[in-house]
Amino acid sequence: MEQMEVVRDLGATGSTAILRLKGPLTLSTLFHLQDNLRAIPDADTVIDVSEVPYIDSAGLGTILSRWAHTQRTGHKFALTGVSPRIGVLLEITKVNTVLPMFKTAEEADCNFTGKTAAA
Repeated sequence: MEQMEVVRDLGATGSTAILRLKGPLTLSTLFHLQDNLRAIPDADTVIDVSEVPYIDSAGLGTILSRWAHTQRTGHKFALTGVSPRIGVLLEITKVNTVLPMFKTAEEADCNFTGKTAAA
């Protein structure tokens, strides 16, 4: 059975929730991510998929659900670490036109706070 690990971090200012995923994000693994998302109070959110080999439609729906939640509550959202394989999924579904994406979680967090990343 597939498994996914979710590691929760805080951004540099302590106001951004960063979730670093490891493993496939699919119908059989997304419940762990959903539990972690529910445990986060309304906050700016970064989901780092740099260690996610693939995402299915259910996993993409979970990401979009969090993005929509942040939009409704006036918070920011970013997806980071998008591999070429995941990038194709985002392009085919046109999700890449609405989801803010950054190379790293730290870059996204700095963008949220208006600070520059340390070199």
